[in-house]
Amino acid sequence: MSPMPSSVSTRSAAEVNAEIRDLWQRSGGSLTPQDEAAYQRLLVEWAAAAGGSVRTAAAAVGP
Repeated sequence: MSPMPSSVSTRSAAEVNAEIRDLWQRSGGSLTPQDEAAYQRLLVEWAAAAGGSVRTAAAAVGP
């Protein structure tokens, strides 16, 4: 079995949060399936950078 790739964030929570905000602004508040996948990936990255959980991230950076 091959090891899972690491999802360690090298960016700060603030940098990831800025990208999340930009994604929402560009989408006009309605995410496409592709945007939703990017948003979910960013939430995980933000949670790792912030030292919290994905659940915490979703509450903190949601629209």
